[in-house]
Amino acid sequence: MNKITFRSSFWLCFIVLSILITFSLAVSIVLAEPWYQAELIFEPEKRHNHSSSIVETPGGDLLVCWYNGSGERKADDCLIQGARMKHGSRKWSPRFQLADTPLYPDTNPCLFFNSKGKLFLFYATILNNQWAGALLKVRTSTHIDGMDGAPRWDWQDIIHVTPKDFHLDFLSTVGSHPEMLKGYDERESDFDEILLKLRDKLSNRLGWFMRAHPIEIPGTNKMIVPLYSDLYDNSLMVWTEDEGQTWSTGKPIIGYGAVQPSVVRKKNGALNAFMRDNGGFGYIQFAESTDEGATWSPARTLDIPNPGASVEVISLTTGEWIMVTNDTKNGRHSLVVMASPDEGSTWPWIRHLDKAERGKGSFSYPSVIQARDGNIHVTYSYVPGGGLESIKHAAFNLEWVKAGD
Repeated sequence: MNKITFRSSFWLCFIVLSILITFSLAVSIVLAEPWYQAELIFEPEKRHNHSSSIVETPGGDLLVCWYNGSGERKADDCLIQGARMKHGSRKWSPRFQLADTPLYPDTNPCLFFNSKGKLFLFYATILNNQWAGALLKVRTSTHIDGMDGAPRWDWQDIIHVTPKDFHLDFLSTVGSHPEMLKGYDERESDFDEILLKLRDKLSNRLGWFMRAHPIEIPGTNKMIVPLYSDLYDNSLMVWTEDEGQTWSTGKPIIGYGAVQPSVVRKKNGALNAFMRDNGGFGYIQFAESTDEGATWSPARTLDIPNPGASVEVISLTTGEWIMVTNDTKNGRHSLVVMASPDEGSTWPWIRHLDKAERGKGSFSYPSVIQARDGNIHVTYSYVPGGGLESIKHAAFNLEWVKAGD
């Protein structure tokens, strides 16, 4: 066999083998069986356990955080706890502490890995036992894997949120949308308080904290952190391009009760924010940005029920979007995962993660990721009744969602 014939045969075999491997992978994806498993991270207890966040470490461990205390913003014993599931294991570690500010409540933690493998922990310290007194903090770590408990933190800081012309943006948008103005007017004394504080720098700069995962803009160092205010019932984006050393603040998402934004990026680069409805409409609120989060459309409602509970949306590597939310207008007793083939235009696949009779269970505040093996992981607040609370973890594939209830 001469060299030309040998080379031709080699490349022919290589091409055929590549086609066979690709075909086998495609067939395995198409023929994948629905798969689901779930467990509690710890036994239900009397203390309040809420607002979890999950990530996958570079080594393949699962890391979860939440806040634990005798209450929420008024409970000065609230601290940030976590647990770890080692790669290849099905058992969660004993709980460990991730952050604690003595004599202050620490709440609403969120974990995130940037594209360089650095872990960020965001959380809020409540200075005056009111949500409007939330002080946003961040910790980072590059020492995550190869240990049983908490990461070793390298650095921590306060994120100074500095909205520009917030009062003008607020008044202009609310004034031009009668439905928003009507909603705020019905708050009576609360709205009077908002009007007084709109021009106050401290009130504009405190009280911003988060719920859902940040998002990175591909090909850049830009990490966008979605925030919201319980005082103004609006949302806001801050971002960093130097891993948290400096922060920029965009224009707010103005909407009556549009809070706790979960941001997902479309293929055309636009950002969509899906938000909890805190305004009594009973439906998820939505806004869009075409300039990477600097400015946003006014919030509007979607035809997806929401009882005033957080929602999270992510984009899968296969292009589908996943949303986890409470599918009711009143009560957190039903939690579903939904899948969209068209970037949120429709949600044809729906399956329940947990469900109970109203008043006999609460399942809420989901945190969602897709692991590197393609499987989807969700953690959420699990309240079975009787004053007991835990955090639940569920893992499943897209086929399980598509199979429906």
